[in-house]
Amino acid sequence: MSEGRVVSPEEVKEEDRKIRRLQWLVRFALAYIAQANITLEECQRTVAGVKRYAMELFPGKEETFDLIYLPRFRRVIAEKFRLD
Repeated sequence: MSEGRVVSPEEVKEEDRKIRRLQWLVRFALAYIAQANITLEECQRTVAGVKRYAMELFPGKEETFDLIYLPRFRRVIAEKFRLD
């Protein structure tokens, strides 16, 4: 949403819907990475796919994704593969 303009209730609803969809996908991907018998490479591909989808939902917000979600993925992957 751009600053300096009035945002309609429909736009707010759509933004909320996209946020909830992304949050669900992130939770699902984190659980999949933690629980599935997959390789480090497959984990990295999963994270890349989630990030691609996030960029489709929120173009230009790559830095926000990296700040909010990437640390979670790194932590789960590090725990899974006992990385430091």
